[in-house]
Amino acid sequence: MAMATAHTSAQTPARWQDFVQLLKPRVMSLVVFTALTGLVCADRPLNPVLAAVAILCIAVGAGASGALNMWYDADIDAKMRRTRGRPVPAGRVQGADALALGVVLSLFSVMLMGMALNWFAAALLAFTIFFYAVVYTIWLKRWTAQNIVIGGLAGALPPVIGWAAATGTAPLNAWLLCAIIFFWTPPHFWALSLYTSEDYAEAGIPMMPVVAGAASTRRQILFYSLLLVPLCLAPAFTGLGGPIYLGVAGAGGLVFLLLALRLYRSHAGETPDARRDGLYDVRAGARDARNLFAFSILYLALIFASLLAEHLLGAAPLALFAR
Repeated sequence: MAMATAHTSAQTPARWQDFVQLLKPRVMSLVVFTALTGLVCADRPLNPVLAAVAILCIAVGAGASGALNMWYDADIDAKMRRTRGRPVPAGRVQGADALALGVVLSLFSVMLMGMALNWFAAALLAFTIFFYAVVYTIWLKRWTAQNIVIGGLAGALPPVIGWAAATGTAPLNAWLLCAIIFFWTPPHFWALSLYTSEDYAEAGIPMMPVVAGAASTRRQILFYSLLLVPLCLAPAFTGLGGPIYLGVAGAGGLVFLLLALRLYRSHAGETPDARRDGLYDVRAGARDARNLFAFSILYLALIFASLLAEHLLGAAPLALFAR
């Protein structure tokens, strides 16, 4: 059974920072940001305290997912440079403690969301935690090269949860935000995997470059990029985004496509990359993959920030179709 069984007791006393690390705070920050964008874009007045509770529940739910993921994946995390320093494989936190933390936080976040906001949002939150911790972590991640494509749904749902927390509904525009993150995920993670493929191969994870090779991965990154950029423009025509959004999505999308095309024409991933521990410290041959990976984070942040700013400032949308 692929679980954290190697460390039955912590080798060193756990610090509070170790338990914070279990929650994957960097991933949590992106989840909170996209969820907040969904909540604000719903354009439904919401008590500030209830809005804060909604964001807290989503953040705690994301942290719970991270803790459950680190509990189950401790065996493979120990084999990869990028993850071997995590609290469970490093022996600072017992696997049972990570599991308990994940379960308790899951129950807390879902129940509080249901009681304070609405049970539809709570159900979406519960489904997201289950999908990430069980469907992705336990099943997809170790079984198929499409793991991050299908599993990307978990990371794409927070804006829908935020919207549902504000309105109790999930209209088309909420799902459009979800679709943007869903189609952003493959080029983002596959660009990273092109120069970390040795780690995935060592851990036995069927990431796309390991299974299909670097050339096929680069083609698929370009394919998803060509789908993503027009999709990112769509909110400007559905009443969700305005002129600021259209400008940011258009200009950023052009840069995204140029980087994806440059990566497609490169030889990134063809030879092992003897990088150090930093995600951005790579050899010249992997820089095109590193550049797309880094810009993909900026691009997603910018388009969601522009939506957030427009709705907070009350900017008029560029609607060709009624919402």
